Amino acid sequence: MPASLLERLDEIIDAGSPVVSVAPLVLSGPDRPRPLEVRVSAPATGTNLPIVLFSHGNGWNLDGYAPLTSFWASRGFVVIQPTHLDSRRYGFGFDHSVFPRIWTERIADLTRILDQLDVVEQAVPGLAGRVDRDRVAVTGHSWGAQTAQSLLGARILDEHGRTGDDLSDPRVTAGVLLAATGLGGDHLHPFVQANFPFMRPSFAELTRPTLVVAGDQDQSRMSSRGPDWFTDVYAHSPGATDLLTLRGAEHSLGGIVGYEVAETTDEDPVRVAIIQRMTTAFLRSALGVDAPSMDAARAAMVENPAPHGRLDTR
Repeated sequence: MPASLLERLDEIIDAGSPVVSVAPLVLSGPDRPRPLEVRVSAPATGTNLPIVLFSHGNGWNLDGYAPLTSFWASRGFVVIQPTHLDSRRYGFGFDHSVFPRIWTERIADLTRILDQLDVVEQAVPGLAGRVDRDRVAVTGHSWGAQTAQSLLGARILDEHGRTGDDLSDPRVTAGVLLAATGLGGDHLHPFVQANFPFMRPSFAELTRPTLVVAGDQDQSRMSSRGPDWFTDVYAHSPGATDLLTLRGAEHSLGGIVGYEVAETTDEDPVRVAIIQRMTTAFLRSALGVDAPSMDAARAAMVENPAPHGRLDTR
């Protein structure tokens, strides 16, 4: 890949700065079977810092996804990562009584964080008074993308096709969805249809600016559809403005969970570097840090075509 693309993207989003990270920070979670623990990563300097909530994929925890979360924090965002109840640290399997409600608890975790930003600010040395609570984005990978999209306005259809409750949060203004599963239907495997009601999304209500990231080799075990399933939110949501498709990328998108993590089947540091920079450019624009950032990043992708990815926009 021509080095000029990454160099151009680095010019757009500026150089990184030192980060302060605190974990685990315990927040209030009434009736939650485990304490709500989060990691907070923030720039050591700067003011009016926007907030990015990150929801992890199935089984992970607040210590994962450092290639993305640390990068965003170094570029001026306060990044908050909860450990959801599906984490392997807790051992709540499919047959546990808590499992049927984990998908709603995941969504509640993100709203609980927004309700307790005073606690978050006070817990990180030097952060109090430096956070801009009017600029909030929500992001997530895989199951975390499904969690995040709910706060952006996506709904769940019941077994009769009726649109479910609005679980969006007015404090959230933009989002990034990484390997977000698509529409439900007969293509879903029987176990998924029987046990995962959240796998029947409606994207028509997702109207807030959103970047979708997908891999063109991401074949899910939950669906008989191909990798295009992970682009449904872009195809069907009025808010999804951009689709970044990574060539050769599988579900870990090159290794966003972490470098040399065992479950990454398609490790590619360059692919991860593109995601880091394109998501940062999008967040900077969507949250009003630097409005022209995403336009410049789009132009860089066009001017420096590379075998690693394609950007569609509307």
